[in-house]
Amino acid sequence: MGAVEAKLAELGLSLPAVVPPLAAYQPAVQSGPYVYTAGQLPMVDGKLPVTGKVGAEVTPEEAKELARTCALNALAAVKSVAGDLDRIARVVKVVGFVASASDFTGQPAVLNGASELLGEVLGDKGVHARSAVGVAVLPLDAPVEVEIQVELA
Repeated sequence: MGAVEAKLAELGLSLPAVVPPLAAYQPAVQSGPYVYTAGQLPMVDGKLPVTGKVGAEVTPEEAKELARTCALNALAAVKSVAGDLDRIARVVKVVGFVASASDFTGQPAVLNGASELLGEVLGDKGVHARSAVGVAVLPLDAPVEVEIQVELA
C-alpha cells in the first residue's frame, strides 16, 4: 500500500472500484504527464445513494458528502491509469457540476466536499484550481458530478 492509500485508510476511507462507464467513454485517460477523469458520479456499490436537485430533494450538506464520494471515485479512476496514486505530483483542476434547484446558489460550498477530500488525502499536492457549475440535471438524476485533472511525477 502506497502513502496515499495509507492516508485514505488513516481517514477511515478506502479506494472504491472504478465506476464503469455509463456510455461510450473511458473513466480516465492519460496524455503526457496528465490524467483526466471523466465526470464521476457519487456511485456507491454500483448505485446512487440519493437522487434529485440540491436545494430541493437533496440538502447542501448531503450534496457536500456526495461530492466527497465523487472525488474518491475520481481517485480510483486515476489509479486505474497511473497504477499508483503516489505518482500524483499535484491535482491541477477540479470541475464540479451540481444539479440545482432554480434558486440554489451554493455550488461552491457543495464542491468543497471534493476539494477538502483531495486536500486531506494529498496535502499540498491536492491544492487545485476549480470550477463549480450549477446545472438543471445530471446523468441518472445525480445531485453532483466531479471530474479532476492530475499531473503525474
